[in-house]
Order: sequence, then C-alpha cells, then structure tokens
Amino acid sequence: MEKTLVTYFSQTGNTKKVAEAIYENLQGDKQIKNFKEADMEDMKDCDLIFVGFPVHSHSVPVAMERFIKQIPPNKKLAFFSTHGSLTGSRISREAIEHATVLASKAKLLGSFSCRGKVSLEALELLKKSPEHRAWTDMAASASTHPDKNDLKEAGSFAHWITTLASQE
Repeated sequence: MEKTLVTYFSQTGNTKKVAEAIYENLQGDKQIKNFKEADMEDMKDCDLIFVGFPVHSHSVPVAMERFIKQIPPNKKLAFFSTHGSLTGSRISREAIEHATVLASKAKLLGSFSCRGKVSLEALELLKKSPEHRAWTDMAASASTHPDKNDLKEAGSFAHWITTLASQE
C-alpha cells in the first residue's frame, strides 16, 4: 500500500474542501497537511503527492511555486486547483500547465480543477478594472462552489489517481 500526502494552499477554504474530499477517498497510509506544515521529509517519505492551490491571475500562487519546485524527482504527483472561472477555461488550464512545468522532474499522473467561490472583496476590487469586468461577472456565478458534485468528482479523481499510481 502506498503512502500518500495531500497538501494544499487555501485562502478562502475552497481548496481545503477539495483537499479534504480527496483525502477522505484515499485508502491506506495517508496524511493531509497545509503546504506550510508539509516539509521535505513528508514528501520524501510518501509515494504519491496530491498538491492543491487556488488559481491566482491565471497561475500558481507564488508561495506554492516554491513548494512545487521542491517536490523530489520521480515522485508520483497529482495537482488540483480551484478557481472562479468556468471549468476547462483557458484561465483554469493555464495554472495547471504552469504547475506542471514547475514540477517537471516529478511523474505527473493527472490533474483536477473545479470552481470555487471568489471573495466579495476580490470581486469588488477587480470589477473596477474594465479589463476584468467580464471575468468578475463569470466568477460571481461560482459563489456556490465547490459544491457537493465538485467534491464527489474530487473523490473520483482520488480513486483514479491511486489506481494509476499503483500501476506505475
């Protein structure tokens, strides 16, 4: 049985909810930690790492960039993210693509993303900029996410990734 680490960065609680859904659907030796609590020993001692983050400005938050770069080579890895954009949109995909480049020495098994509620403060601030107005209108519709279905899909993602990891 593989040892699994679920680690995440969450400011509004969206990514933490997804991390918990992934964690709850894992079997065997597992642990869940905020990325600030996870260290190199945690990563070295596990066989599979799930790393989650909110999408910030089409990308990975700077603090998570440093963390992702420290993932040991050849480590089995899966990313998950939350965002205010529509799932599958360019904005949501760009962050996962950036994370993939940062962890290029690891073995990326897959990724998952879902919508997450954007704080009212962020929406109000961004709505003042004409170039962000369309995005803020779209992000406002994410106010009920991650919802029950998103969390169920995150659990299915966890099962899928652990199946892939066991075949490696």
